[in-house]
Amino acid sequence: MPKDNGIGAATTRREDIRFLTGEGQYTDDINLTGQAHAVFARSDVANGVIKSIDTTAAMDMPGVLAVFTGEDFTEVGGNPAGWLINSRDGEPMKEPKRPVLAHGKVRHVGDAYAAVIAETKQQARDAVEALEVEIEELPAVIDMASAIGGGELVHDEIETNVCFDWGWIEDNRAATDEAIKNAPHVTTLELVNNRLVPNAMEPRASTADYNPGTDEYTLYTTSQNPHLTRLLISAFVLGIPENKLRVVAPDVGGGFGSKIYHYGEEALVLAAAKKLKRPVKWTASRTEAFLTDAHGRDHVTKIELACEKDGTFIAFRTETMANVGAYLSNFSTATPTFLHGTLMAGNYTVPNVYVNVKAVFTNTAPVDAYRGAGRPEATYSIERVIDMAARELGMDPIELRRKNFIKPDQYPFASAAGLEYDSGNYDAQMDKLEAMIDRDGFAARRAESEKNGKLRGLGVNAYIEACGIAPSNLVGVLGSRVGLYDAATVRVNATGNLSVMVGAHSHGQGHETAFPQVVADMLGIEAESIDIVHGDTAKIPFGMGTYGSRSLAVCGSAVVRATEKIIAKAKKIAAHMLEASDGDIELKDGQFSVAGTDKSVSFGEVALKAYIPHQFPIEDIEPGLEETAFYDPANFTYPSGAYACEVEVDPQTGKVTVDRFAAADDFGNIINPMIVTGQVHGGLAQGIGQALVENTTYDENGQLLSASYMDYCMPRADDLPFYQVDHSDGTPCTHNPLGVKGCGEAGAIGSPPTIINAVVDALQSGGHDVAHVDMPLTPSRVWTAMQG
Repeated sequence: MPKDNGIGAATTRREDIRFLTGEGQYTDDINLTGQAHAVFARSDVANGVIKSIDTTAAMDMPGVLAVFTGEDFTEVGGNPAGWLINSRDGEPMKEPKRPVLAHGKVRHVGDAYAAVIAETKQQARDAVEALEVEIEELPAVIDMASAIGGGELVHDEIETNVCFDWGWIEDNRAATDEAIKNAPHVTTLELVNNRLVPNAMEPRASTADYNPGTDEYTLYTTSQNPHLTRLLISAFVLGIPENKLRVVAPDVGGGFGSKIYHYGEEALVLAAAKKLKRPVKWTASRTEAFLTDAHGRDHVTKIELACEKDGTFIAFRTETMANVGAYLSNFSTATPTFLHGTLMAGNYTVPNVYVNVKAVFTNTAPVDAYRGAGRPEATYSIERVIDMAARELGMDPIELRRKNFIKPDQYPFASAAGLEYDSGNYDAQMDKLEAMIDRDGFAARRAESEKNGKLRGLGVNAYIEACGIAPSNLVGVLGSRVGLYDAATVRVNATGNLSVMVGAHSHGQGHETAFPQVVADMLGIEAESIDIVHGDTAKIPFGMGTYGSRSLAVCGSAVVRATEKIIAKAKKIAAHMLEASDGDIELKDGQFSVAGTDKSVSFGEVALKAYIPHQFPIEDIEPGLEETAFYDPANFTYPSGAYACEVEVDPQTGKVTVDRFAAADDFGNIINPMIVTGQVHGGLAQGIGQALVENTTYDENGQLLSASYMDYCMPRADDLPFYQVDHSDGTPCTHNPLGVKGCGEAGAIGSPPTIINAVVDALQSGGHDVAHVDMPLTPSRVWTAMQG
């Protein structure tokens, strides 16, 4: 087998051929015969009582086929949160219904209260304008602190705006409070983790078809998780029998978390297709995406770090208000709790950690998991307060981190926040980072910047994240309502090529390249002979989709287990062909041979024999060569990294320029270095975007002021430096067969605090007494901070 074929090879992505030549097929590219078009009527107020919706004029408009309102869905279920979280006192979270279409009240600008189905999209748009709607506007609940304090309610039926008041770990609370009370030094920081819009290149879209002859539905949709979408629609929302609903996610143009979830538009087009007995299509406009896609982040946090005078960490304590928006989305309750609170010990041996999170309903778009999902929020809080503590103690920020790092001989390490880290070497990562950044030359670069009228700063950070989102028995105890395993089927065809059906789904990760590398390496065959099938619930085993950097760690492990079964059976077939014991059969470079002899058969010959079993001992070997495996991990995986950047700040304008950025990551074993590098680059761009320019802003009336690219700034090429990245020499994960940890979110986790730390360092070097500046670091915000 060629060395450039299997695990560790930086092969180019095979799927890029169709993407770069315009041959990809996205949901909006699918057009069915006789399809109609859906357009939604959306609220232009953030909070209001629906007094009346008169559809008469709309129904009389040309081409209109049907009009739906919330009244049409009062008898069906609502889209549930995927995790049940209890408050500190044991009370279950408040879980108001999230309807297909708003009924009774609208709860955020963009909340859909009606949908028009027409022959053309333009006819549907015109008819939406003809709806006669009366909505009594109520005061909007926007500020989280005010929402907690009482007054106007987002959901009247739950009599509070607090979804839950969660404490982790509650048994640690008294000890942490006491440690902070008696600590020689305490650093306190209040910060905001700004709200973001995911802004995938492809807007959400859904097309539904219904076959009245078989009572079967097909939904084509932009999903990271088609099986979960099918499960939610079937079990909770519309009650369609699961075996009658096929969900197909074709090529997906980016997701970053926002396409994990089930949205009401998917249910609406399914209901409309059945009523009209013809396909119904909807594609979001970019404005709809800004208003209705699940947003990310939006935490307001107070964090305290207690330490000895020599910098030894004693305790972390945080209080966070987490905005969940107007409705609970599928992962919204897990993100600020178990994906955030359990990481609040970071990479450190701190003995006391306590986290309090109040999840708050507001009249804004729902907030859910966005690239990193809780881990960026945790890392940002920890790494900012550590940097501040270093300044207060007069210590080097790198040495303060090193002093408190978990050491390699301490693994497995039980963190004070309740996780067991299985492997890592944070000092080695920091060693590598220091070599990458030429720290000794920083003083000269700072002097050169000052000569040019600029302030230069250096910022560092060390992060850890929990990926794989598993195992099921643990997350079940923590409140997950679904299992978090994954599955794969490996089918060897009679001619020797393979189809591998996987539960994970790609939206840019390169699965069609990386998964074949794993199978090719195990079988000793060419990766080009292996095809990956994903995204269609009618073709793939039940899997839990792609998010949380879980694709290789969980689904890839299922692929390994299924391939191991293939090898075991193929050895039996080869043994029969070679008249030997299967225990004597070896597989190397695509050849099955009898150990110690020159007798062999090729993998292709064995594949053909599996389907022409004329002389098989049927009692020992069944015909065919196809195996399925489900894999449920024993633990999360724990990628980690050390990042550094240098920035220049123009003191006249406050403009920040990122001059250098270096990332040293530990992702365990690497399947395809080129793909990993690309994933890190993309994550860095998103994290730098959050740090410098991106921000979602609502006014006091709940109007989204940043609802277009005219007002929501995305990072451009000239906002980003050339990156130095290194992910070699990782410490393998000890509990999955590939030893992989996950890489897709790292850059977005590690970069925001690195940028802020560098900017604060630059400002302080210029004599400005600035301890912290909230993201995004717009020129006006930085300039204002410099004015004191």
